[in-house]
Amino acid sequence: MITYRRTLVKSFKHDGHLHRMWMENWIVPKEMCHQLHQQEDMLVIINCHTPIQEANGKQWISKVPAVTFFVPNQWFNIVALIEEQGIRYYCNIASPAYQTDGVITYIDYDLDVIRHSDGHIAIVDREEYDMNRLVYHYPDVVERRVAQGMEALMGRMRKGDTPFQDDAVLWYYKQWMSAQS
Repeated sequence: MITYRRTLVKSFKHDGHLHRMWMENWIVPKEMCHQLHQQEDMLVIINCHTPIQEANGKQWISKVPAVTFFVPNQWFNIVALIEEQGIRYYCNIASPAYQTDGVITYIDYDLDVIRHSDGHIAIVDREEYDMNRLVYHYPDVVERRVAQGMEALMGRMRKGDTPFQDDAVLWYYKQWMSAQS
């Protein structure tokens, strides 16, 4: 029997304060991961209508199922949102994720890249990044890592490299749904 382990996901800002928490997520067992994802030792999680808590305590529920990919040592993570019109990839420029004791954590560096289901790519929140790099005094090494993360992410996205494959995202979600019943 396949066992999906529950996990909490927490994102922080550079100064260490909490940004946002995704309360109910499920880790895809390594043996269930796609071969290409296993080769990169990706951490894959799934959630559906999960409660989300903002730093100010406000809570809301996500509207669509999501499959999230954390690639070791990469300064981004990729959230595949399964929407009625297709899969939209919402990508966070962020520190590599750290996993311990049922919690996945990372630092969110504001910049986001969205690949819409029609293939259109948009970089968003550049103003927030520019503001926060001054507020939080991002060191040069962080700015270099952010730029490298953006470059690596855009390269994967433009080439359609893993994990930007809709069929794999849908497969993960269907397998998880089957295990829930």
